[in-house]
Formats: sequence, C-alpha cells, structure tokens
Amino acid sequence: MQPHWALVDDKVERTLRFRDFPSAFGFMSSVAIVAEALGHHPEWFNVHAAVKIHLTTHEVSGISTKDFQLAQRIDALAPGRYE
Repeated sequence: MQPHWALVDDKVERTLRFRDFPSAFGFMSSVAIVAEALGHHPEWFNVHAAVKIHLTTHEVSGISTKDFQLAQRIDALAPGRYE
C-alpha cells in the first residue's frame, strides 16, 4: 500500500487538502491528464479545498496494479499535501 493511502470498502482511498478551491481543481486537472494517459480513471469527490480519491479497477471488480500505478502518479503530483 502506498503511504497516505488506505483500503476502504475494497478501494484504495486518499484525501488531500489544498489551500483553496482553485488549487484543488488544478490538482484534479493534472490528475485527469495522467489518468487519461494511463487509461485508468479515479472515482473522486471535490468539496472546496478537499479532494477525496477512490481507486478501483472495474474490469476486475476490485483492486489491481493499475490502481497502485495511478496512486504513485497522484502522489508525485501532490508533494507536501496532508490528509
């Protein structure tokens, strides 16, 4: 399991908090570009300055290596962010 990530309801989950909404939305835009390139997309929720991310692989009805690969890429885009 990646640091900052937890297993919740058969999904890999992380919540990140940013200084404001534009920062959170900018982060989500960066993740969207990476996710599209990987062909693996997160389930996520944004409320003001927080982004909650769930990773799961629907093709296998659970967690796969794709989820851990995307988690690593997300972590690289979010240095210094705290739960």
